[in-house]
Amino acid sequence: MELLFKVMSYYIPLLLSITIHEYSHALVSYKLGDDTAYRLGRLTLNPLAHIDLLGTVIMPIMGIVFSGIPFFGWAKPVPFNPLFFNRNISIRKGIMYTALAGPLSNLIFATLMILLGKILLVIIPKSDSYVFKALFLLIINVMQVNIGLFLFNLIPIPPLDGSKILYGILPENKMYIIEFLEKYSVFLFIAVILFAGDIIGPAFMAMTRLFFNLMGINV
Repeated sequence: MELLFKVMSYYIPLLLSITIHEYSHALVSYKLGDDTAYRLGRLTLNPLAHIDLLGTVIMPIMGIVFSGIPFFGWAKPVPFNPLFFNRNISIRKGIMYTALAGPLSNLIFATLMILLGKILLVIIPKSDSYVFKALFLLIINVMQVNIGLFLFNLIPIPPLDGSKILYGILPENKMYIIEFLEKYSVFLFIAVILFAGDIIGPAFMAMTRLFFNLMGINV
């Protein structure tokens, strides 16, 4: 029962966060002139439209069970067609902005949890309500999950958002880096999955401590 509670207390925030992440991709692409995601039903906050069996269910739950926190997860990629982007933006920049929207939404969501947490920290000492304490735990989990998603998706390995962001900022004479990453993307992504904790762990801990301090909790 305790394990089930731990899984659900992290999995629900993860599912919510991944949904917002993918919706943000679809929304920015739509605002840039591409309605592909909209036509395919991906411009929605319905989690069922974004779930990937491996990335949204199996891997996160395994992470929670074996390490205590879902360090990473992903959903079905939001489809978009850069050829439909508005003419006042380059294809490379449009791809970069669409990709950046996902991690940025997670960072904003995590930051919002700081404000909600500060409010509850004022209320909790004045109340013995289990509901407030449960809500505070949920806020902490949402914050940590979004920090993890933010960092994980910035890793510049296809198909993660970081590779598209890198594509948008690299100069033309450095495109061979993208070609290399795409050529070996399968092997690199497997390595990322296996060593995700080592790759983003230090940054995750540093950001978590910072967010806790901003919330008013000394760690």
